[in-house]
Amino acid sequence: MPFFLLDASPGFDQLMNLGAAGLMGAMWLWERRNSQKREQQLDEAHTRILSDRVQLGELMDVVRQNTEAITRLTQLSLLRPKLQTHESRHTSG
Repeated sequence: MPFFLLDASPGFDQLMNLGAAGLMGAMWLWERRNSQKREQQLDEAHTRILSDRVQLGELMDVVRQNTEAITRLTQLSLLRPKLQTHESRHTSG
């Protein structure tokens, strides 16, 4: 006798008195209970995934903004020596 079925239903002894039908009923109750637990786990995982998607979108926005800022800063730092050279030519001439 599978002992894990003993926890499946408070009326396990009553089901076993019904023979094969009782065993099948106990197994169905046990499977149904486990299915409900699994459905709850899937619902929780789905909720977490949706939440993570929102957070990931926000993170991507921050990364995009930082990339744009670094690009602008790099362009300015490359232009600054050229501007200084250009200014020094005009002021000395």
